[in-house]
Amino acid sequence: MISHYDQGQYHGTRLSFLEKRKVLWNVLWKYHFSRLIESSFHVLELGAAHCDFINAVECRQRTAVDRWDGVQEHAAVGVTPWTRDVTDLSFLDDHSVDFAFASNLFEHLSQNDFIVCLGQLRAKLRPRGILAIVQPNFKYAYREYFDDYTHVTIYTEKGLSDLLEANGFAVEECRGRFLPFSLNSWWPVLPCLIRLYLWLPFKPFAKQMFIRARVKQSAAGAQKV
Repeated sequence: MISHYDQGQYHGTRLSFLEKRKVLWNVLWKYHFSRLIESSFHVLELGAAHCDFINAVECRQRTAVDRWDGVQEHAAVGVTPWTRDVTDLSFLDDHSVDFAFASNLFEHLSQNDFIVCLGQLRAKLRPRGILAIVQPNFKYAYREYFDDYTHVTIYTEKGLSDLLEANGFAVEECRGRFLPFSLNSWWPVLPCLIRLYLWLPFKPFAKQMFIRARVKQSAAGAQKV
């Protein structure tokens, strides 16, 4: 995983703040995630970084977690930021989270750390709680996947779905192509174009996947024993 020093360098270069990223997540919230998240939910974002997703969410309680200290300054009013590792969610009460979300996170973790994180989430999510993931799909992004020097693990939609199923989650939605690989391009990021892109049955240039899963009832029950 990225050291604390390297994280500062990483977020200043490879993952620097982009206004158009904020625009993207505001539109994604309005036209995609708002149908999945109820106003009464407690939403947790893992690897929140600049908090573009969690800041856009509208719900009862919002929590952001990232190892990078910058999460503290980027969290909006009403978002509770934690500078913590996603493999240790002990600061959260068990069965207190309705919806957990991670974007472009798990490719930065070893598979062992990912599995540890999933175990933490099974304990913190409510029974049948939701985990949503936006993730580079190696099947389509293999050429540029390791342009990011912090990527350590590769996943396709099939591999990631199987890993979730093997670790107490039931996959309910899996899209192999959901979003383009990166915003670092000449393509304009306009709300109207993003909205149109979400509605297209075929997603040109899409190299990121979207997976939505729920804690299996058997796994949720096991956490209570």
